[in-house]
Amino acid sequence: MTSILQKVRNKAKKDDSFLGPNVVRTNYTSKPVAIPDDFLAPLADPSILDVKQIDFKQTPLPEYDGLYAVVLDNVLSPEECLQLTRMAEQSAGAHGDDKYVENNGWKPAMVNAGQVHEFLALDYRNSDRIIWDEQEIVKRLWTRIMQDEGMKEYFSVMEGQKYVPVVGDGLLSRAERWRVAPKAHCDGTYETPNGEERSFFTLHLYLNDSAQALGIKKPLFGFLNGKTSDEMLRGGATTFHSRDKSRRLDVDPMAGRVLIFQQRRLLHSGDYVTAGVKYTVRTDLMYGFELPEDENREDMWDSETGKLPWN
Repeated sequence: MTSILQKVRNKAKKDDSFLGPNVVRTNYTSKPVAIPDDFLAPLADPSILDVKQIDFKQTPLPEYDGLYAVVLDNVLSPEECLQLTRMAEQSAGAHGDDKYVENNGWKPAMVNAGQVHEFLALDYRNSDRIIWDEQEIVKRLWTRIMQDEGMKEYFSVMEGQKYVPVVGDGLLSRAERWRVAPKAHCDGTYETPNGEERSFFTLHLYLNDSAQALGIKKPLFGFLNGKTSDEMLRGGATTFHSRDKSRRLDVDPMAGRVLIFQQRRLLHSGDYVTAGVKYTVRTDLMYGFELPEDENREDMWDSETGKLPWN
């Protein structure tokens, strides 16, 4: 069955109107989804969290030394990842008794143009997406992440009179299904329309395994995690790049893995998906401001290094 994304992609090849961006006003709504009380409950044993902060000085990208990125494994179980994917599809109307929903609710992802406007740019972002505005899921996910003492210590630095974390307060969780990757970019900070909250970090939650993360070099006969190995995701890493794109550092998708990184100065992209489909959730970590009227928000960043003031 041809997906909506493929139909749009085919139209783009034939229709001259796709040569320039068609900016449209967007408004995302979600259907209510029943979330079990025990779904994403705090871990009974937080020691299963495997947390590794990326030491860029010891990677092919030493110029990013001091910038923040961290990988957490075992945040969700594979079963929780499948359940979360299904709930995201339910928020888009799928898996109900009312009517058939094409592509289980996945629609082509658009690029933010500012002020609730977006445009389709398949050469930059070529994926399907569901936007699920569900604060409770994000709060539970963040509570689980904060069960690691090191994570709690790092992010608590922002608490206090100036920066108040409001994670889960009005966030949009973007569930994405990748077949091709976006171009290398640095994430822009997102500011709420009232200007009271702003993002500093991007969070990726990976919902399925990649062959390379499991050490599977080539397709084999047989089943693994309910799939034949030639159906598994291949590629799809989140890749940090040097400015000239000659050097890279990959974070491979693994079910239940979380990647958090600062939005300023870290050039990155999603690597090409060469087989299978990559499922991921992307969201922003939002912070509110309590600054004196004469203090500029931009003063929080070092313009030369791009580092956060607490690094």
